[in-house]
Amino acid sequence: MFSNTNVKNGVIKRKSKFLLYFVILAVVLSLVFISVFALIRRFNSPEHNKFSVSYIYQKWSEHDYKTVYETCEQLLQKQPYNNAALTFKGYAGFYLAVSQTDSADARDYLDAAIFDMRTALQSAKKSLIPQLDYMLGKTYFYKNTLSSYYYYSDLVINYLSQAKELGYRADDIYEYLGLSYASLGMTSESISSFTEALLVRESGSLLLSIAEQYRKAGQNSAAKQYLYRVIKEEDDENLVVKGRILLGQILTEEGDLAAAQNEFQTILEKNINSADAYYGLGVIYEKQGDLIRARAEWRKALRAQINHPEALKKISDYK
Repeated sequence: MFSNTNVKNGVIKRKSKFLLYFVILAVVLSLVFISVFALIRRFNSPEHNKFSVSYIYQKWSEHDYKTVYETCEQLLQKQPYNNAALTFKGYAGFYLAVSQTDSADARDYLDAAIFDMRTALQSAKKSLIPQLDYMLGKTYFYKNTLSSYYYYSDLVINYLSQAKELGYRADDIYEYLGLSYASLGMTSESISSFTEALLVRESGSLLLSIAEQYRKAGQNSAAKQYLYRVIKEEDDENLVVKGRILLGQILTEEGDLAAAQNEFQTILEKNINSADAYYGLGVIYEKQGDLIRARAEWRKALRAQINHPEALKKISDYK
């Protein structure tokens, strides 16, 4: 038989063992709780949220393009091929570029935006490809405006045409296409695109662009109809002046010198420094055989604009 002492010792050992298990379990549960709590705090911390896609969406909806750009840039350092970050950085880069006053800074943003969007295209969802094509087309268009020559017009046409074919809709697609076709000398395609743009949104600049293309195509009657609308309907005086200059040039070519003279003089009544108007009057006097008055008008043009190319040529021709 066991003695009372042995029984007591066994009970004590079992209690000690149970206590030890309890302590270990408590420590493990405490560690798990602390870890989970730390993890929750980390994911709910502003620093973590700053690098989440939802945070980028939030800043995008607030039009905070600078923060979107910088956040995506940091996120891409950890995840170089994160499609959302590439896309948003590209889009934000475009909007930052068009807001720059320094052309060098604008070009840097545009170059980075093109790289990011073209990279995003490689892994983009099918539903996002049309929008990326559209934004790439617009980015190349603005890159063109900062170039000495229209190096990128073909790329503008390529990406915007793809976006259109894939069903993307935007009010400015046809206008950008029209301007790009015009820069490449593709007059009929330009007129077609501008005409489609008119169906979406009419503007003085668009009417003037169509008139310019019709004139290049030798369709002066159509060009004049659009110019009359610019002169009659447009509130922007700069566009009206451009419209009158072009109309005066067409009327001069057609031999309607009195009407042409009226257009140029109307301009000079409001702006005595219009070199193009003085030049136009000089051409009219030249056609009338009055070279003394013609040269006088061309000299006025050069006083208004010292490097006016047509006036310089005329003065040189009649030395």
